[in-house]
Amino acid sequence: MKANSGRAQHVVRAAAPVSVPGPPFAIKRHARTAFAWAAVALLVVLMTGCRLDMHIQPKYKGLEPSSFFNDGRSERPVIPGTVARGQLRTDELYYTGKINGQVADVFPFPITQKDLERGRDRFNVYCAPCHDYTGSGKGMIVQRGFPPPPSYHIDRLMKAPVGHFFNVMTDGYGTMYSYAGRVSPRDRWCIAAYIRALQLSQNARTTDVPPQELTKLQGSAQ
Repeated sequence: MKANSGRAQHVVRAAAPVSVPGPPFAIKRHARTAFAWAAVALLVVLMTGCRLDMHIQPKYKGLEPSSFFNDGRSERPVIPGTVARGQLRTDELYYTGKINGQVADVFPFPITQKDLERGRDRFNVYCAPCHDYTGSGKGMIVQRGFPPPPSYHIDRLMKAPVGHFFNVMTDGYGTMYSYAGRVSPRDRWCIAAYIRALQLSQNARTTDVPPQELTKLQGSAQ
């Protein structure tokens, strides 16, 4: 009996389930998977918030009506007397080409070689398509049917003050629209100076050349 009971106990012990803990890397793998899903969920939430902020912004589009203001406009008119920073234009000659309301025939700053080169560059960009590179008024746009502007070399424009050219660029003239929004005031003066140089180049006489320069020219021509 004792032998049999011992054998039975041995069988019972062998049949009992044994709990074996899983390897450590399995626990880490599950933790990483859970963390990854949490990160994805957080990313989705953040992306959803960004799209709402970017696509449904609390603002008015240009000229969009508004029921908040009595006039029904979302754009608000500028307060009378308001001057934007950097837009206080107290120099009449520099900004209008006039002195005491009269078109001026002087420049608001000394014209240098650099200013003439800048004027030539801007002239070739904005003026030459109609006025030609020489100022004859036969530019490429005119050759394609656009109304021709007057030549800079006619007597009326030869005698016109430099402020006249500045004003034409600022306000437009005839079929020419204003370039004030495209060309800065200083560049307009540089263009006006270059127009004067073009007029001199097309109507110059040997008597206009200083004697020392004339000697150089005559020597190079020989």
